[in-house]
Amino acid sequence: MVSVLTRIFGLKHLEIIEDAVQDTFIKASLSWRTKQPENPEAWLTQAAKNRVLDIFRKLKTEQKHLPNFNQGTDAIALSDLFLDTEIEDAQLRMIFTACHPKLDPRDRISFALKTVSGFSIKEISSALLTKEDTIKKRLSRAKKAVQDSNIQFEIPKGKSLSQRLESVMEVLYLIFNEGFHSNKKEQLIRKDLCREALRLTQLLLKNNLTRTPEVYALCAVMCFHSSRLETKTSTENELLDLKNQDRSKWYWPLIKLGNTMMNKAVETNAFSCYHYEAAIAAEHLKARTFEATDWDKILYWYQCLNILQPMPSNVLTMAVICMQKQDFKMANTYLEQLKPEDFNQRSYLYYGTLSDYYHGINNLDKACKFLDLALTHVSNDLEKDYLIKKNLLLNRKK
Repeated sequence: MVSVLTRIFGLKHLEIIEDAVQDTFIKASLSWRTKQPENPEAWLTQAAKNRVLDIFRKLKTEQKHLPNFNQGTDAIALSDLFLDTEIEDAQLRMIFTACHPKLDPRDRISFALKTVSGFSIKEISSALLTKEDTIKKRLSRAKKAVQDSNIQFEIPKGKSLSQRLESVMEVLYLIFNEGFHSNKKEQLIRKDLCREALRLTQLLLKNNLTRTPEVYALCAVMCFHSSRLETKTSTENELLDLKNQDRSKWYWPLIKLGNTMMNKAVETNAFSCYHYEAAIAAEHLKARTFEATDWDKILYWYQCLNILQPMPSNVLTMAVICMQKQDFKMANTYLEQLKPEDFNQRSYLYYGTLSDYYHGINNLDKACKFLDLALTHVSNDLEKDYLIKKNLLLNRKK
């Protein structure tokens, strides 16, 4: 509703529109207590439009800001704008607005979750482990940037499309990643974020202009990872690593959809970082058991990914893969390239990997030392419990 009404009234009235939609749902919650209207969507649409107009009148800006619904594009029937195709068009416009390169990268995720996905400030704050006041400032800064930069409510075309689409994919990937491996203290997985990122990615694939191999690959990554969501924790809400997950419970319809997306993604020879990430995830899903994993192929894909997108997390994962191959000399070569500051609040992953390395070469004193360091830096309760159990087992070996 926010996206469609923004298409009608313009981005400069985004706050008025959001307030109007909020008022409309409050009104609906009261009016529908005894009887729901025959067409709830039409009721909400008309009520929200009327509420926007009412706000304009109260602000005495009707003549200056009110669209002329009898001329040009404004003459499109309001009901037509709520057809599925028109809703998708309006939402795509909003996605490109929220992920615009002129917005501060720190503000884009918050702005997208608010304007495109309808998350409340409290929900965004919880998802991103950030204070509500900080989220409010980010949203305010994003809206100001939209106004100051005169950003248009449109789907870009021509040469600017690829650059803008890259920014959109980056934001959607970050939203998904926060859901798949949340920083939230008491919750490892945020399914709502994963689901929303996948929905918005599929929205990109419905439009001819944004249906690209890179977007297909991004969608494949999300499908492959989402297929394992239910097995990342046990029935006792304990963290399960890949080795101990019940592979029979992986969700095969999503794996099948991911394979379909990947087949579309490789119809050209130009591979993005999302192609390599999807290839890595697919290798894990192919293996019937953890022991049957093709670590050589996974290492190769990570090396390709790191050439295209050098990141400390890639190097750390390559060290882990080498340990799975019992190649501790190569694992050490990768580990020597890293330092804990490379991982910010996820430095526990670095210390945990060092612990595994020293455990692998039978230096249990150092293995315990680095596992203790990992425990002091981990914030998520499930991951902390997982590391505590490892620590107990390690100390017994000593």
